[in-house]
Amino acid sequence: MAKPFHLASFLQERAQSDPFAKAVIFPEGKDSSGRTAYTHLTNSQLYEYSETLVRHLCAMGIHKGQRICLLVTPSLDFFPLTFALFKIGAIPVFIDPAIGRKYMKACLREADPSGFIGSPKAQVARFILGWGHRRFSHIVTVGGRFGFGGRRLVDLLASPTRESSLPEEPKPQDSAAILFTSGSTGTPKGAHYTHGNFIGQIEALKNTFHIKPGEKDLCTFPLFALFAPALGMTAVIPKMDFTKPGSVDPDNILGPIRDFGITNLFGSPALLRRLIPKIQGEGLKLPSLNRIVSAGAPVPYQTLQALLPAIKKDADIFTPYGATESLPVACMNARAILAETAALTKEGGGICVGHPVDHLATKIIKITDAPIATLADCTELADGDIGEIIVSGPQVTTSYFNNKKANTQGKIIDGNTTWHRMGDVGYRDHKGRLWFCGRKNHRVTSSSGDIYTIPTESIFNEHDNVDRTALVGAGEEGKETPVLWVETKTPTEELRQSLLTLSRNNPKTKPVEKIMFHQGFPVDIRHNAKIYREKLKIQAEERL
Repeated sequence: MAKPFHLASFLQERAQSDPFAKAVIFPEGKDSSGRTAYTHLTNSQLYEYSETLVRHLCAMGIHKGQRICLLVTPSLDFFPLTFALFKIGAIPVFIDPAIGRKYMKACLREADPSGFIGSPKAQVARFILGWGHRRFSHIVTVGGRFGFGGRRLVDLLASPTRESSLPEEPKPQDSAAILFTSGSTGTPKGAHYTHGNFIGQIEALKNTFHIKPGEKDLCTFPLFALFAPALGMTAVIPKMDFTKPGSVDPDNILGPIRDFGITNLFGSPALLRRLIPKIQGEGLKLPSLNRIVSAGAPVPYQTLQALLPAIKKDADIFTPYGATESLPVACMNARAILAETAALTKEGGGICVGHPVDHLATKIIKITDAPIATLADCTELADGDIGEIIVSGPQVTTSYFNNKKANTQGKIIDGNTTWHRMGDVGYRDHKGRLWFCGRKNHRVTSSSGDIYTIPTESIFNEHDNVDRTALVGAGEEGKETPVLWVETKTPTEELRQSLLTLSRNNPKTKPVEKIMFHQGFPVDIRHNAKIYREKLKIQAEERL
């Protein structure tokens, strides 16, 4: 088969090489005994279903280059619908459904889609909240009894289609999708993906994690689930609220792992934390797993320590570093973290995220909040110096859709190459590994210099009565007062004094003289793991 140009190209290859293997497994409900009942699509069925959808969507008038908002919950329809849009060359727009009314409306206005494919719940929200500033020319409802001004998917599939020429295969440089960031560090932005970017991601994931066809993937993050069929894995969808991974029922994750012999688990740090009490309390083992992959926020080394005994000796936990605009950038495994870098993290050295993945270039440049037009305008720093992380490679998106300001702030031009500013600060060590020290716009700009979140927080997080901490700067930029928020179940004055003593005795934490307690940090809606420091900053300023 010719080299694939887009994600859907892999479906035909899998349908031909292993037609009856399961491609997607979905929890449909409970059987008479109360056990979870599953339904599925084989590789052949997934390919044929997507081909059928191509014909019907084209007959409906959907065409190459058309932007279509896709708000469908993970299901047997989600996969073939997405791949059908890729085959047509239409551009699905993915927005996190939990992003909130204000941001949802702004994202839709920015992406300006002319079609809307969604669940009944999404259609009701569109109708009531006025999503989309213009009338959508194509509306499809997936599930339910009503069409909401358009057509139901089930009716569309039952309608006859006239013979017509199918769309030309999209090329690597063609637009593939618009993926909006979670907005955890500001207004969500639409990362503009080409088909080449997705192919670059597939190659990077395959080479980094050594994934082999025939593996089984438990998909706890819908968009990452789309890579499973392309990588030759069976995608097993768990029963969970995908907008609240930090509240998942552990049995709904551990059960499918045992039932299906899951080999690959992708989960946010918040989801993994939910599994630990049950795994440790019952002494559970998960021998089928080849790997656990966790991303979306830094993974505490304590989480790695707790989970490693549950998996086999030749398996590992991976903590890839990246962003919506570029994933993966670098990767580190748990066994190396605990043996080589965790001790430095405890001492305030930042979090080691590993070596950059193959075919990806990285640089550490002098920190600035101003736009950088060309690479010649950057000052590259030496190993060990903390600066801003920038990256370039096949999986790195080169623009935001319809957002000139974000492009000016987030991209750097170097001839025919575009560098993406990660918005993170860190450094490179003498072994070529990247270390993450926090978000650039989260650093505290005090009168005595910049203070970085991750190195500072890591020292305080070692205290026995501290769950986690969040450093924020209160006041005027350049003269901010460092304030440490402490999430704990025992907010006492004795604990405050203990932390202040710790702060005074360490030169890295000495500037922190304000300690505030919090019952539960606000977190991002996508992974429930990133702390909303912007909200904590406002609360700190109100208290001061």
